[in-house]
Amino acid sequence: MNTRNYLKTFTLSTLILFAAVSFSYPQTAKISGPRQEKLLNNLKLLIWTEPGAEKVTVKLRIHSGAAFDLQNKAGMMALLADILFPNETSKEFFREDLGGSLDVTSNYDYIQINATGNPDQVLVILETLAGAITKPLIDKETTAKVRAARIEKVKELERNPSYVADKFVAKRLFGSFPYGRSADGTSESLDKIDFADLLLAKQRFLTADNATLVVSGNVKSDFIFKAVRQLFGGWEKSDKKIPATFAQPDALATNLFLLPTENENVSELRFAFRGLARNDKDFAASEVLTRIFHNRLQAKERNKASVFQTSHLLPSFVVLKISDWNVGKVKIEGENAALPQNFSETVGNLLKAEIKTVEFERAKSEIAAERSKINSADLWLDSDTYKLASVKDEMQKPSNVTIADVQKVVERWKKESVVAALVISKSK
Repeated sequence: MNTRNYLKTFTLSTLILFAAVSFSYPQTAKISGPRQEKLLNNLKLLIWTEPGAEKVTVKLRIHSGAAFDLQNKAGMMALLADILFPNETSKEFFREDLGGSLDVTSNYDYIQINATGNPDQVLVILETLAGAITKPLIDKETTAKVRAARIEKVKELERNPSYVADKFVAKRLFGSFPYGRSADGTSESLDKIDFADLLLAKQRFLTADNATLVVSGNVKSDFIFKAVRQLFGGWEKSDKKIPATFAQPDALATNLFLLPTENENVSELRFAFRGLARNDKDFAASEVLTRIFHNRLQAKERNKASVFQTSHLLPSFVVLKISDWNVGKVKIEGENAALPQNFSETVGNLLKAEIKTVEFERAKSEIAAERSKINSADLWLDSDTYKLASVKDEMQKPSNVTIADVQKVVERWKKESVVAALVISKSK
């Protein structure tokens, strides 16, 4: 990555060019949706003009994530995200010099750079991101540095029984299928990744036609469009698309599986079954149903329990999570445990219970309220990543869900096999 001095450097000719552009175009009126443009290299650009915004926000999303990790090299795409800004210098630069922030996130479906700053620093922000994404510093030394840092983070996570249980049940449900592997990687898998793997990932996925760039704030759209063409126009596009097709998940092992831990007073219980893809026509109804289950389980187990459905490009999973489950009461004998009666019917009983109007309306209202708080830019980015019909359609879906829609998902989920996993303290 370039040093701070490089980041602060802007040629006089470039400043003159951009200044001329800023005065030659009128400011675009604020509209509900963004201005949409596409560069010759197929980079998609979305611009929101918000005159009252105190900060400018720039988001750059690569529409490929950990689902594309090489076999036995889980965490490869997470490392690729880490190496874009491999040290704290860039983050300090954004905080101290640009009056904003910088972070990079990654998951199974995408890598995203989020940057903010003062409006008069938007060109510096764009230049910094352009340099990082088009010419990342991928060599042996930098790869070793970011790999070591990520391994330390993962080792810390692997000491958390709740994290272990989440990954454990996903592995049981999907096996070697991408969602059965940790998007963060493991200490073992990360150690196998070298700079050549990251170079290959860069060539395959860090391409202009696999990305969407968002700029929002007190900016002039014509000025931003001109700047983006200047800074990102040379970003290469891919010769061919990498399809999101994978071997089918392994067959399920539906018996309870115990994972003993040295930690004391631990009992992390998980049930999981395969859910719906983010672009499934019934996904909104499944969100409401998941919330109904969550509210039911919390009423019974209080804050120790939760139910969530992961949201991915391909069909993912629904998890029932109970922490501190019967701590000290479960007797372990070898690989078996003495479990309460009807234990195996936990998920089945939730699916069998009648959906009442009151709980349906509560869940629907909660989901709609949460959806309304999502940043507009993130909704548009999700629309690209998950190949959704439209942002407007996605905003309306939760409000349009009926009990009949939810019951349809119940019937779909009844056909799914359930896996269970229990991370529990070793018997003494």
